[in-house]
Amino acid sequence: MSRRNIALLGATLVSIIYGLTFTIAKDVMPQYIGAYGFILLRVGGATVLFWLAWLFMPKEKIALQDFPRIVAAAFFGVAFNMLTFFKGLSLTSPISAAVIMVTTPMIVLVLSAIIMRERLQKRVFVGILLGLLGTGSLILYGKTVANGSHAALGNLLVLVNAISYGFYLIVVKKLMDKYRAFTFVKWIYLFGLLMVVPFGWNQIQAMHWEAIPVDIGWKIVFVVVVSTFLTYLINLLSMKELKPTTVAVFIYLQPFFATLFAIGLGKDTLSFTKIASALLLFIGVYLATRKPTPVA
Repeated sequence: MSRRNIALLGATLVSIIYGLTFTIAKDVMPQYIGAYGFILLRVGGATVLFWLAWLFMPKEKIALQDFPRIVAAAFFGVAFNMLTFFKGLSLTSPISAAVIMVTTPMIVLVLSAIIMRERLQKRVFVGILLGLLGTGSLILYGKTVANGSHAALGNLLVLVNAISYGFYLIVVKKLMDKYRAFTFVKWIYLFGLLMVVPFGWNQIQAMHWEAIPVDIGWKIVFVVVVSTFLTYLINLLSMKELKPTTVAVFIYLQPFFATLFAIGLGKDTLSFTKIASALLLFIGVYLATRKPTPVA
């Protein structure tokens, strides 16, 4: 199997794990721990794992001028990204959150165009408008009985998270081209941990650890070890072979897996608004990201 195929397989595995994480994390928040406290547990645990793993990896020295980029990656890829996502997920449904995350490839495309000063084609512009329409309808009307009026705010926060992750994919690519993954990811998480401590510390202190059921404890471990440590590592290794836009496209698979797990476990239901919004969003993303047909 070629290195590119291994990278594609890894990106698919990440989508499956993330699809399952939407439902698993929803079981933990906010009943047993607040969203920000859960993020502190997640980032703190992953930071320890990355630094321990680094001890057994080849050592590289990071140039001083690359640390601002690492701090930016920590903000967009760890702190701001996770804080908005988990807070949003605690307020909305797993399916709605997964559908909104599909905007990431389109966001990466727009951000790349802005940064590279490239002109957007009409097809791309129409796709972006359709995507925004689908996302907007889901944010405004994609409510669930369980979440009520808070679903709109939750959906909006998930969209903000998708924008943040789009910035991260662009920022981290230059680090991937220069260093091994373990060389800088431990620093990304350490800086990210420092950023999330002020938000999650009070919620961690307020936790009643003795009241957490065993199954919930294992779900917390799953999010820390598998959904964070393992997926970030696989994503970084995949980006060695794939472009940021290609990695982002695999987010298309997340709503499928998230819907499958959420409905299968009885944690969410489908509605006309969710289906219609998803169709608009998928059509928009397809138009915005498909390659133009070569002229014969």
